[in-house]
Amino acid sequence: MKVTMLGCGYVGLVSGTCFAEFGANVTCFDVDKTKVQKLLEGGIPIYEPGLDDLVEENVKQGRLSFSGDLKNCISDADLVFVAVGTPTRRGDGHADLSYVYQAVEDIAPFLKGYTVIVDKSTVPVGTARNVKRIIAEANPDADFDVASNPEFLREGAAITDFMRPDRVVIGVENERAENVLRELYRPINLIESPILSTDLESAELIKYASNAFLATKISFINEMSILCEEVGADVHAVAKGMGLDGRIGRKFLHPGPGYGGSCFPKDTQALVRTAQEHGVSSRIVETVIEVNEAQKARMIKKIRHALGGNENGKTIAVLGLTFKPETDDMRDAPSLAILPKLIENGCKVNAHDPQGIDEAKSLLPAEIQYHDDIYLMIDNVDAVVLMTEWNMYRNLDMDLIQSKLNQPVFIDLRNVYEPNKMKALGFQYHCIGR
Repeated sequence: MKVTMLGCGYVGLVSGTCFAEFGANVTCFDVDKTKVQKLLEGGIPIYEPGLDDLVEENVKQGRLSFSGDLKNCISDADLVFVAVGTPTRRGDGHADLSYVYQAVEDIAPFLKGYTVIVDKSTVPVGTARNVKRIIAEANPDADFDVASNPEFLREGAAITDFMRPDRVVIGVENERAENVLRELYRPINLIESPILSTDLESAELIKYASNAFLATKISFINEMSILCEEVGADVHAVAKGMGLDGRIGRKFLHPGPGYGGSCFPKDTQALVRTAQEHGVSSRIVETVIEVNEAQKARMIKKIRHALGGNENGKTIAVLGLTFKPETDDMRDAPSLAILPKLIENGCKVNAHDPQGIDEAKSLLPAEIQYHDDIYLMIDNVDAVVLMTEWNMYRNLDMDLIQSKLNQPVFIDLRNVYEPNKMKALGFQYHCIGR
């Protein structure tokens, strides 16, 4: 089975490589010639654990290739996946579909034989039907169907998520398209991962509803953490007690500085806009967004309080900049909201991150000093702020850190350490909801 992936970004490259691992013949196309050239030379444009080895092996086996020549990618493809970006549109918060629609306009003239065009990008309800219309108008003779196949990949665990998914969702209009997609996903079905076949609109909405619900869990536990601090409860105990209920589940009940990344911020915004366009209330999701923004602002106040009420003239050492561990993704990372405000108020920032520094330099204020060595970074600073819970930050040499600090202040925005142990070591320890 021949597959073409439009887009060599996170979703396209991971999905295309995994399809190749399952035995498909995959070509990944991108309009960015620099990105294509890097892939042809054996480089990987994103950081995802294990992806480099998987790409190398499938290229070696002849199942995975990269191209900037659209015509040669499309004419003999059985399936064409659209995996281009759908960022938040400026001004109204809706998903920007210009890249999706441009991609399908570009491929329409080259379609030959029966082809299934699959929306892999996260797109609002109604996009698949618009894609169908665009192709039919551009190439009336094309023999094709349109399908929706949303991705559910967690950055840092994307390969496992693809190979052993909770579910595969395919939205189709007929059995012909469904059979093609089921054949492509047959290796996954052999390990009994469920494949849910539904209509186009339901498949599109499943993605947004899923991400909005997960974001709701995060905002809920963050709001509970505030109450825990006021009444003297432990948010970890509360989250555990909730999560043991099978109807609720323990995942995503982790307090922190707010959600970020490539999915939750833009998908919650897009779901709200879709609801508004159809005259439907989405008050829960609107509040989730508000709570998340308030949580980031609250972290600034927490750091300020830990520094004695004023960050002006103080220096902090920040551990972690990406929105989560095991990724170099800085999109909507809490650090982007927290650090600029502190710097604006006169705070100096030293920063460390195992993968995100290159991207951070283009997004964060130029005043930040970046370091490769965690312990050298901490020399003569006034506080340590743990922003992202990379594994390397989970077992730090606290005696060494304390000896280097001007004052023993440790601000743990991910609740990695135990308050009693940190206080016993002599730290002024500040965390969330404990």
